[in-house]
Amino acid sequence: MKTILQLTAAVLISTSLSLFLFLFIQTSPKEVITEATPPALPTTYAYNLNGLSEAPSNFVEAANKSIDAVVHVKNTAQSNERFSPLEYFYGRGESRERVGTGSGVIVSPDGFIITNNHVIEDATKIEVTTNDNLRYEAELIGTDPYTDIAVLKIKSQDKLPYLYFGNSDTTQIGEWVLAIGNPFNLNSTVTAGIISAKARDLNARDDKNQSFLQTDAAVNRGNSGGALVNTLGELIGINTAITTFSGGFEGYSFAVPSNIARKVFEDLIEYGSTQKGLLGVQGNAISPEFKERFDELNIPVNEGFYVGSVIPGMGAAKAGIQEGDVILAVDQVKIKQFSDLTGYLESKRPDDVVNVVLFRDGKEKKLKVTLAKSTATQFMGMNLRNLSPEDQKNFGIENGIIVDAAGPYFQDQIEAGSLITGINGDRIYNIDDLQAYDIRSVEWISYITPDGEQIRLRL
Repeated sequence: MKTILQLTAAVLISTSLSLFLFLFIQTSPKEVITEATPPALPTTYAYNLNGLSEAPSNFVEAANKSIDAVVHVKNTAQSNERFSPLEYFYGRGESRERVGTGSGVIVSPDGFIITNNHVIEDATKIEVTTNDNLRYEAELIGTDPYTDIAVLKIKSQDKLPYLYFGNSDTTQIGEWVLAIGNPFNLNSTVTAGIISAKARDLNARDDKNQSFLQTDAAVNRGNSGGALVNTLGELIGINTAITTFSGGFEGYSFAVPSNIARKVFEDLIEYGSTQKGLLGVQGNAISPEFKERFDELNIPVNEGFYVGSVIPGMGAAKAGIQEGDVILAVDQVKIKQFSDLTGYLESKRPDDVVNVVLFRDGKEKKLKVTLAKSTATQFMGMNLRNLSPEDQKNFGIENGIIVDAAGPYFQDQIEAGSLITGINGDRIYNIDDLQAYDIRSVEWISYITPDGEQIRLRL
């Protein structure tokens, strides 16, 4: 009996202990182990262009803002080319009309138009057709062959659609642009691309010192004078040229920057000619070839414009720029090549003040320079400049212009160093007087040789 009671007690104790443990496990908090999940981050494919212009999903808005302001330009000129050998015996026949076409951009509601000089060169009649098929006869206001810009004017009873000028200096390589024009007489053609390069000089030996915006937007014959716009629909260039071996577009096109086009446009309207502001320095852009050729100069920098000489009496000399200085920047425009310098100065006028950063004696130096009016020009292939005080003393005369280079046309007749004193019997005082003469109207040139001989040359 005692044994049975002992077994019963053991069973009860075991059962109670098991029940206690079961209840304890069920009511205790459980530890849950899960796999960590990284936070979700949104993605974007938008480009950051530092606020200049956004990468567009399409170009509809920019095209709509621009397309009605781009016009078709037709110029008619007289051609006297002989088309038959019989004309050698029976005389030259009647002059024939030669027709050329291009594009233009309306830049004011009262009808001022910018185009290329080569689009309307030698034209006797200029017609403009707008995007809504209205045709106008255009008046030629002025031209600047140096920048290849011309200004036209049409009269309309209604206000015309026009483009606002953008700031071409703030454009960036890689920025989207549209080229709008009339290639092959296909009116209102829009092509897209990016800015491929800035301050592009197509021929570094060209006296025009070109400074183009380069793009890969398709441009062909007839696009000349048309608009290059950014994605905001602002005019940032005038399409002007292509580089081609085939005669057609091969991936590169070039536009006159809007800051230059706008300045020339305003000058032609206000003054009738362009007003050029110059630093008054001569020299070369620094390159590996230049440093190797002139290793004795020991130029300590790899980029910039090396000042070989300073023109007396001009802004650079008055501000303290010296021979041997290296110009690094002008108004925060970094100077890497000659076209950077000339392109920026092309948008400036005489008496404008610019901030020049230069390198001298191992240190950077900042100077303010007042730009001066140009004292040199080209005329009939000659390089000409105003008289200096030294020239006036040597020739004993106060009026005239010096021939620095006669060019191919006059190289056997007018030698360098001669002094031109008159044209067609009119006295010439300075290079500004040349603006009154079309080269086709020049019949006589009066000049004094370096030896003092006075000559009247009939052309």
